[in-house]
Amino acid sequence: MSNDEAVTKDLIQTLEDGKDGFARAADKVEKDGEPRLAGTFRQLAAQRGQLADELQAIAASYGDQIEASGTVAAKAHRGWMAVKDAIAGSDPDGVLDAAEQGEDHAVSEFEKALQSDISPELKTIVQRQLAAIRSAHDQVKALRDRQP
Repeated sequence: MSNDEAVTKDLIQTLEDGKDGFARAADKVEKDGEPRLAGTFRQLAAQRGQLADELQAIAASYGDQIEASGTVAAKAHRGWMAVKDAIAGSDPDGVLDAAEQGEDHAVSEFEKALQSDISPELKTIVQRQLAAIRSAHDQVKALRDRQP
């Protein structure tokens, strides 16, 4: 497996976890009477899906076949999956805290990818995607900080 393939696989898994995490968060806060927050989480879930699709397309152009889901052992250490139980039992404040923790993990994974020996083409895409993820992180943090 090439380094680009390994990094891409890890990032796709991180993005898929974020997509699932934001979708779970949206369902939870909607049930708690927070439709605007649910809408924001759904938009972020869709964004993560688009970013993952972009990486899948790049991988395919190089002839790599990357599966979006990982092993159970791999999921156990990934950020969003580690906070899913917190989302299930929390009020909107707790959900926002959990979402920010998941976003911290996503930022960390993308920064780690940029430190890897990857092709210039992939590095450009990862840098652009990291900017989008940092923006989402800041948005989630601002929402969390606004809660009473």
